[in-house]
Amino acid sequence: MHKNIKNISFGDLIISENNNYTLVNKPPFIASLDDRADSKNLLSLAKEVNEEYQICHRLDKETSGIVVFAKNADAYRNFAIQLENREVKKIYHAVIHGLHKFEDFEADEPLLTTSTKSRVDFRAGKPSFTLIGTLAHFKKHTLVKCFPVTGRMHQIRAHLAHHEAPLVNDPGYGGKPSFLSELKRNYNHKKWEEENPMINRVALHSSQVAFKDLDGKVIEGEAEYPKDFSVLLKLLRKFN
Repeated sequence: MHKNIKNISFGDLIISENNNYTLVNKPPFIASLDDRADSKNLLSLAKEVNEEYQICHRLDKETSGIVVFAKNADAYRNFAIQLENREVKKIYHAVIHGLHKFEDFEADEPLLTTSTKSRVDFRAGKPSFTLIGTLAHFKKHTLVKCFPVTGRMHQIRAHLAHHEAPLVNDPGYGGKPSFLSELKRNYNHKKWEEENPMINRVALHSSQVAFKDLDGKVIEGEAEYPKDFSVLLKLLRKFN
């Protein structure tokens, strides 16, 4: 388990809550559900607070950001129905390689999913749809927002990779680590030390969510960037 999350508590992660739902900001490097490598995961942390908690959706272990928990069975069912009907709105922020101008870009390539990965497959893939928009350009990178209308595994990562815009530090989809030496002139690190990448994980953050409560009232939440994602953007801006 990553050193920064060993002593974390569920209460530390809460963004907002009401009688039916709790919205939390998941740190990177903690699994949403059971993980054989770690005894602690987001659901187990929630269960320590309230045994009734159910996790409504999941994020990959390396992905940070907003996750919704239901406090009762009716709330869980309500969210699940909206998810199935594609009525839950989720916005992700990602840092990608290269300079890209995505203006309400529609990635609609069908995706074929295996147990560990998704890839574009026009014959056997299932319908998949991601809206992509550029938020900021840097010297060699772009910050984008992504709205996955469908919910295929690794959908954002697979679609961006297909459009030659892989996420930073996402080797499974063609994304390489990014180093400060690539941006900063005359960068000099100690020759006997290996340079660390600017972020040690896939540069993907679940930023916002919106869905309806049991009474039909819209619940919205936004998750702040974790430190590593903020530092990455700070460096990219500084040496732009």
